[in-house]
Amino acid sequence: MKVVILGTAWPYRGGLAAFNERIAREYQSHGHEVEIVTFTLQYPSFLFPGKTQYSDEPAPEGLKITRMLNAVNPFSWIATGRYIRKQRPDLLITKFWLPFMAPALGTVNRVAKRKGLRRVSILDNLVPHEKRPGDRLFANYFVRSVDGMVAMSRSVLADADLFDPKKRKPRTFCPHPLYDHYGAAMPVEEARKAIGLPTEGRYVLFFGFIRDYKGLDLLLKAMADERLEKMGVKLLVAGEFYNDAKPYHDLIARLDIGSRVALHTDFIPDSEVNRYFCAADIVAQPYNNVGGLPEIVPDGKVGFVVEPDAQQIADALVRYYTEDWQARLTEGCREEKKKYAWDKMTEAIDKL
Repeated sequence: MKVVILGTAWPYRGGLAAFNERIAREYQSHGHEVEIVTFTLQYPSFLFPGKTQYSDEPAPEGLKITRMLNAVNPFSWIATGRYIRKQRPDLLITKFWLPFMAPALGTVNRVAKRKGLRRVSILDNLVPHEKRPGDRLFANYFVRSVDGMVAMSRSVLADADLFDPKKRKPRTFCPHPLYDHYGAAMPVEEARKAIGLPTEGRYVLFFGFIRDYKGLDLLLKAMADERLEKMGVKLLVAGEFYNDAKPYHDLIARLDIGSRVALHTDFIPDSEVNRYFCAADIVAQPYNNVGGLPEIVPDGKVGFVVEPDAQQIADALVRYYTEDWQARLTEGCREEKKKYAWDKMTEAIDKL
């Protein structure tokens, strides 16, 4: 097939770019011709909450990436749609994550339409974590522009019924594949040295962009638990603030846990991600709205699932360290991750 992927890619950074580039490589590995069409402007600078949208790393080798879509310029939407239609692809894959992008992406899908083209969207969210006026209208506009949808969580699959209650658009569920491009595992001591941490001690990792819905405040409150303090458990926060950082710094000071919290709050480039995961004993994702996360974390097999409550988070961490869970959960992860291969995502799209 000839496949076009519409969405974020290099020189933009982050998980969206990583996803689109990785699925492009998966299609290439099966002999398909692939092009990624990405943005010349993704977010106007005043709307972007981080320090920069751009990657410092070199362009990925072996991928054709064409920059032409301006998210806020309707003339660009039409030109991009015409360009894609002219390429005569068999499959157009659009990664959808935010209603703000719906006018641009939905218009491109409409203009690109031609006989023989299948337009499929991979859905991160339809109903965003942080709601804004117009979300429902925009998401509906986008859903009407595609021929089918792949939801990466069952909660998002259910949300699709809000926009297509008669189920005219075929849809399926396929969980988010696991990224496998961050390099090899490292010994704990080596990883900690690489990021400037003491080689001894116990570390919990909070990783990713820091937004209020991700619940870092709950994890900080959990870290104030006397049991965790006595066990010498520390928290490693790795990721850029996308909300005001002051309330978090104030909370750390009020809880008097500054000596047990390591803040690495710059963007973590792909080449350094493995250091942070290898430096930690366990990862905490204390989302206020967990969405589909519990679906891929079987409780007691690869981790613990608790309510978004500081006391329950603290109890789970105490349980992890006092009941010797590391070996059991590590083995559970090795087994469970077989379900999340990238070829399962391409198979789901092809079947759809």
